[in-house]
Amino acid sequence: MESSDKVVETVIVGNYVEMETEGKSNDMKSKISNLFWHGGSAYDAWFSCASNQVAQVLLTLPYSFSQLGMLSGVSFQLFYGLLGSWTAYLISILYIEYRTRKEREKVDFRNHVIQWFEVLDGLLGKHWRNVGLAFNCTFLLFGSVIQLIACASNIYYINDNLDKRTWTYIFGACCATTVFIPSFHNYRIWSFLGLLMTTYTAWYLTVASLLHGQVEGVKHSGPTKLVLYFTGATNILYTFGGHAVTVEVMHAMWKPQKFKAIYLWATLYVLTLTLPSAAAVYWAFGDLLLDHSNAFSLLPKSPFRDMAVILMLIHQFITFGFACTPLYFVWEKAIGMHECKSLCKRAAARLPVVIPIWFLAIVFPFFGPINSSVGSLLVSFTVYIIPALAHMFTFKSAAARENAVEQPPKFVGRWAGTFTINIFVVVWVLIVGFGFGGWASMTNFIHQIDTFGLFTKCYQCPPPPGSPPPFLPHVGAPRPAPANVTHRHHL
Repeated sequence: MESSDKVVETVIVGNYVEMETEGKSNDMKSKISNLFWHGGSAYDAWFSCASNQVAQVLLTLPYSFSQLGMLSGVSFQLFYGLLGSWTAYLISILYIEYRTRKEREKVDFRNHVIQWFEVLDGLLGKHWRNVGLAFNCTFLLFGSVIQLIACASNIYYINDNLDKRTWTYIFGACCATTVFIPSFHNYRIWSFLGLLMTTYTAWYLTVASLLHGQVEGVKHSGPTKLVLYFTGATNILYTFGGHAVTVEVMHAMWKPQKFKAIYLWATLYVLTLTLPSAAAVYWAFGDLLLDHSNAFSLLPKSPFRDMAVILMLIHQFITFGFACTPLYFVWEKAIGMHECKSLCKRAAARLPVVIPIWFLAIVFPFFGPINSSVGSLLVSFTVYIIPALAHMFTFKSAAARENAVEQPPKFVGRWAGTFTINIFVVVWVLIVGFGFGGWASMTNFIHQIDTFGLFTKCYQCPPPPGSPPPFLPHVGAPRPAPANVTHRHHL
């Protein structure tokens, strides 16, 4: 949402109407506010996309590598990174098409944040809107749940005096303060810091694993079972499916038409973090990762690890806000508070959104398996299938293609090439991501419920002294950790 202290002028550029800011105040307070608070540049969008994309998944990718094996792990990261960048491009095209049509009709968006379901409604009708709204809100809901679970899982490695469920209560209250952040305009400093935090954590995982070296008798047996293989694949699909907030990030830009390649550049940077860290941790610990879905659990306690844990905690707070903010907007629109100018009233109205997220994080604290389940059942449709189908249906007629605000680039084969890629995305993700991935991730998720139960007090925490080692379903027998692994805690 544009800030009230800025004068916004509508400027027609070619076929597209963009919103640019003028009349910026020169006083020091406004300059400081603009520097840290009011972000709408292409750089802000890049930081938002890169910071939001990697998040806590960075800690579960080594776990996915142990399920997939090194070759498949690297291949799926490259493949889904490219696929995710393509569908983010499609979403940006549909947003520009919708906004241009509306602004030609003199619709004013200065006090209204456009969202994905509204784009679908304006271009394809209410049925598309309802489907898009259901998938997007459910995905963002569980995306927020995952951040709370990750917070409790990580802090446990610094302070195990409290169990993970108690830490979830505490961080649920902390994350509720995101109701005071008005919109994605106001994440400038947070997204910048968030990316610095994940960059540090990724290179800590890489360097610490290489310095630790391989554990005695390390084995790299993956892939061994289809259930594990497709569970790992859907976790990577989830990794590069972080653009459920793409439309909101675009709307916060001063020139949204510049977004088209931003997600691709963000993905390329994220790959420099995820590939080395996941490969190094898997190289060092191998099959032990099958029982440790959080990479922190296998690395020795040190000031560097504690710093990485603290930075990831702060970053997960930021990512919680990223995932929740679109839900806040939907809720505000539903109760008629979206255009209210009182920050305190809007914050109070948003609080009911946090309560179900808090509750679900306590019910399903399965860090790692829940990522794969969300990826297969929700991300597959929200981020891949629906945008590809929506693009094809929006431009299925010759007249729509001829009058499109943005024409497809030559290097993809114009419209024929674009439609071919879209069909491939739909078929692949429907069969591999939703079909096999859904079967595998839900099988694994149900096994976690059967093993640990709902509302578990401390998921995968160390067993009490003297108790037998847990039964490991993927090998069929108990297996103690090797003696030279220097960690204290299991996830």
